[in-house]
Amino acid sequence: MAEESFREYGKERAISLLYEGSGIDRAENPSFGPAPGSDVVSSGRLFVEGIDFDLTYFPLKHLGYKCVCAVAGEIYASMAHPRILEIRLGVSAKLDFAHVKDLWAGVAAAVREHGFKAAGLDLVPSPNGLTVAVYASGERFKLTKGRAVKARSKDLVCVSGSLGAAYLGQQILEREKRGFENTADDSSQPDLEKYKMLIGSYLKPEIPAEAVSRLEEVGIYPSHGFLVSRGLSDSLKRLVRDSGLGVKVYADKIPFEGNSFAFGKEMDIDPISAAMNGGDDYRLLFTIPILSAEKFRRDFQTFDIIGHLAQPEVGAVLVTPDGVELPVKAQGWDNE
Repeated sequence: MAEESFREYGKERAISLLYEGSGIDRAENPSFGPAPGSDVVSSGRLFVEGIDFDLTYFPLKHLGYKCVCAVAGEIYASMAHPRILEIRLGVSAKLDFAHVKDLWAGVAAAVREHGFKAAGLDLVPSPNGLTVAVYASGERFKLTKGRAVKARSKDLVCVSGSLGAAYLGQQILEREKRGFENTADDSSQPDLEKYKMLIGSYLKPEIPAEAVSRLEEVGIYPSHGFLVSRGLSDSLKRLVRDSGLGVKVYADKIPFEGNSFAFGKEMDIDPISAAMNGGDDYRLLFTIPILSAEKFRRDFQTFDIIGHLAQPEVGAVLVTPDGVELPVKAQGWDNE
């Protein structure tokens, strides 16, 4: 069978073939009509080869899945439900239809998992490698919007899973890439089995698709929500800015993958620093009213409570196990 190519199909035929058998509907219009009183929440991201991902070790299927998770997570953080997805791929000459087919398979898997009703796709040529522009819109229900309470000191800060693992996983892949480039044996493959949890956190992040529906079901309405994708420090800075309050996070409450500390020692990387300043974790962070603490602990055992809101003068601090409060710093913020 001849290799499938864009030269053979052309753009429109190629797009039609990608949808065939994918199990997702084609979105001709990126807008949708929310229910009366509900509002539309949107999120967009641009992923650029060589900056946001490296195709030397990043499978295209995983990349497609991850790009969708990036915007779906922002929708969930706003306590909304995904509805429509739009993707525009800038495809370089080194990629052909079979490569885009792999990437689209990952997109389709994430679209189904996160309940998007339809997805739109456009293909354009790119002279500088692969780019993925992804835009999502979601619906926040009237009741959810109306019941969100104002944040108060002592409200809980909770995250949906381990932090820092994605950064450590990327460092493993970068190390092995350098080793591969320096060897004369092209057939040599690294043994990454003991690092699979860390690498998996980077290549294929998991976001709890049921989190928002479950919060609505049990009647817990967070005052703030964020997707932790640029390090925990960045999310804490945003929380302080948006809430007008301070926040304390406890180092010994931050969840880590099981072998984070072993690998951190191996690479001379502090896992706490990776959690605070790394990226690509794609974890949901919510502030939960203190009055809902008992119910939240009972019904959301996959979340970890890592701290609480505080008085404004506290700012954002990381509390060490011996009680020292360290000011949180994050790239892109004025820390003076």
